[in-house]
Amino acid sequence: MSADDASLVKRCLAGQTEAMRSLIERFEGDVFGLSYRMLHHRQDAEDVTQEVFIRVFRSLHRWDASRPLKPWIMGITVNRCRTWLAQRVRRPEPIDYAHDTPARDERDDSRELVAEIHAAVGELRPDFRAVFILFHEQGRSYEEIALVVERPVGTVKTWLHRARQEVLDQLQRRGMVADPSNLPMTPPST
Repeated sequence: MSADDASLVKRCLAGQTEAMRSLIERFEGDVFGLSYRMLHHRQDAEDVTQEVFIRVFRSLHRWDASRPLKPWIMGITVNRCRTWLAQRVRRPEPIDYAHDTPARDERDDSRELVAEIHAAVGELRPDFRAVFILFHEQGRSYEEIALVVERPVGTVKTWLHRARQEVLDQLQRRGMVADPSNLPMTPPST
């Protein structure tokens, strides 16, 4: 626990507007980033980010000051994203969203691979997706992720392994990476 976190929370609970603004500014980027990666839609991520901070301020009095504040907030974020995904009905993306997609250089295969990886991550179940994003994109440790998802470190490692395997399997099915079982055992002669 950081004394700075405890002080900030205390000021927020006292109703200090500047403290509330400071808390939002400190964590808004991480909350939005995780929401966007889990939901794959900017407006949904913005809505969830707002909901997260509403819930944070409603629940701040229940925060355990002996624990770090950031994993607690990120845990709320993961839970809101899970709920949002469960409630969201599949709908086509609005056509005006298409302009957010950058033009693709046909010679750049790495963009296609990155897009395929993002698509594969998007198809993971929410728990796997959360640990994958927290570890690979946000650089969180197993311990930090365990705090966020409220599971033991061993579970986090298992989920991360399974998420990686599912992403690899999807990339193989889409022909983006070779299936090792189809590769020759000896290198071709030159």
